[in-house]
Amino acid sequence: MASLLGSCCLSDHEKVQRSKSRKIDRMLARDKMTFRRTVKLLLLGAGESGKSTFLKQMRIIHGHDFDEDSLREFKPTIYMNILKGMKVLIDARNKLVIPWEHPEKTQEIAARVFAVDCSQSIDEAAFLYYFESIELLWQDRAIKITFDRRREFQLIVDKKMELPGDSLKYFLDNLSKIGHKNYIPTKLDMLHARKATKGIVEHPMKINGVPFLFVDVGGQRSQRPKWFKCFDDVTSILFLASSSEFDQMLQEDRKTNRIIESCDIFETIVNYPLFMNIAFILFLNKTDLLEEKVKHVSIKDYFPSFNKDPHSLLHVQEFILNMFDSKRRNRNSLLYHHFTTAIDTENIRFVFESVKSKILQDNLRSLMLQ
Repeated sequence: MASLLGSCCLSDHEKVQRSKSRKIDRMLARDKMTFRRTVKLLLLGAGESGKSTFLKQMRIIHGHDFDEDSLREFKPTIYMNILKGMKVLIDARNKLVIPWEHPEKTQEIAARVFAVDCSQSIDEAAFLYYFESIELLWQDRAIKITFDRRREFQLIVDKKMELPGDSLKYFLDNLSKIGHKNYIPTKLDMLHARKATKGIVEHPMKINGVPFLFVDVGGQRSQRPKWFKCFDDVTSILFLASSSEFDQMLQEDRKTNRIIESCDIFETIVNYPLFMNIAFILFLNKTDLLEEKVKHVSIKDYFPSFNKDPHSLLHVQEFILNMFDSKRRNRNSLLYHHFTTAIDTENIRFVFESVKSKILQDNLRSLMLQ
């Protein structure tokens, strides 16, 4: 009654202000409830482990798909991947002293491509100017041999030059398509496009009506101090590691094995006290590349303790999984793991469905404790 009388005594302006205040209070209450219900999934792992590719797949699978304009935005990245990659191959060929198959055609062309300034964005016109030169170089046997020996030149190319990523061969094999004027990347092209994540990037999306917040942070050493800013209110951690990198060195120092680096990061995160009671999911990624690699490369050359068939995908996967699992100090909790191929949409769709129920179950438990 007193409230009603008080309301009657208000001026029109005061009534409008009170109405606005109540609307804001209701909105804040809704936002607070949404925040409490939000599943915060933190993506961690070393550089080039596939975190950003996984997030692209989440967009494709859960209704935030890439339209034509969005796909076009990846063109400069794809052009840059190709030009930078070819420059590294040219540099490595020189240092490995691999003779050109057709020196009369390629020597001068190689020097011209190597001189390209990749510090600025590469647009379509700039790429098309060099397209025929890149195509000719990729056809030369010397560049193919250099690419096949890429494990050797991790130690000898200029540290300022980014090493070719796993997607370089895919783009070079598809040059005829990429070299067309008004080229529009396909989803597979977009999934192969490599651009290092800088800082912290948040990706909110609803999955089956549940608000998810995917938090992607850069995996390079220079970016890792920023990880701790993201650790509050985490529902689950998805840790990605490239299982195919057992014979590769870290780009930052050229002497640390990439699998060992990933294991060291994993050890720090999985044993962090704040994460003892949340879902921890390990994706051993790039299964497609590992399957191809074990046919020709023996993991025993890099890890002498391996004592099974080095050309068996299953045996190599078991060994790599144990490397990560052995880092956990708390043996009472389960480690959920999957062997994944981040560029394979159906694989990621299947794998994420299998872990989603565990993630939601943990989120429901945390809500009940609040």
